[in-house]
Amino acid sequence: MKKHLASIAFISLACLSAFAQKATQKFPKFDTEAHRGGRGLMPENTIPAMLNAIDLGVTTLEMDTHITADGKVILSHDDTLNPLFTLTPDGKEMSKDEAHKQALLKMNYADIAKFDVGSKPYSKFPEQKKVKVHIPLLEAVIDSVQQYLKAKGKPQVYYNIETKSKPGGDNIYHPAPAEFVKQLMEVIERKEIIHYVIIQSFDKRTIQFLHKKYPQVKTAYLVDIQKSVNEYVTELGYKPYIISPAYKLVTANMIQQCHAQGIKIVPWTVNTSEEIAALKALGVDGIISDYPDLLEK
Repeated sequence: MKKHLASIAFISLACLSAFAQKATQKFPKFDTEAHRGGRGLMPENTIPAMLNAIDLGVTTLEMDTHITADGKVILSHDDTLNPLFTLTPDGKEMSKDEAHKQALLKMNYADIAKFDVGSKPYSKFPEQKKVKVHIPLLEAVIDSVQQYLKAKGKPQVYYNIETKSKPGGDNIYHPAPAEFVKQLMEVIERKEIIHYVIIQSFDKRTIQFLHKKYPQVKTAYLVDIQKSVNEYVTELGYKPYIISPAYKLVTANMIQQCHAQGIKIVPWTVNTSEEIAALKALGVDGIISDYPDLLEK
């Protein structure tokens, strides 16, 4: 009986320890983020890109999300199909006009998944490996990543998930903020990754709503206009976990201002070794890059 009780106690302690570790998932000391999964090397916002980034040792997978007509959360930077790297279901190229008529919010996921977003050469990223692949569901990305981490014995990564929205696009290209956040968080909570998620956006409305509704979730404010850190915080109405500026906006003073307020600074999108080294020397807390292979050098 004593042995039985001791076994129960041991199992209980182990479960509590695992829960505590999960609940206190530490943010990386220096955050290396694969932008859109590392689109310099693999087709952007796809499962192969995310798994490749894991192999390269990044601490965070950065990705963009949209919502489909049938309420699915998918990975895509663009509001519509992108003709620069998308082929039709029968393998043909798309004109700009044809592609831009295909708003993802107006399409069901089954139809979106028929398009190939990895086979067409993408001149902006000549080193990108060509793989026939489709726009994935966020939940499929999470499942694939978590299974891959376990199979490879890799440490848990963070997910930095952007809500692709702007005030003029509500109910045209994306749901209004409350609905967008609701659908995104349903996936995050169901997949139990809330302890290692950051939600980022240029659209302050989505992260403001998220901060009120889910204050335990880390948020990042994406910015591309030079202002003081106090101005960013004031317009947002709270202190985000991260301020994520276009990298050319970063100065030693901006970093000092962020750190003085307990805010991390993780700039985007930094694609040369020289710029990465310079920003590290200034004291940023992480870097987002299309070339995750450069981040570990």
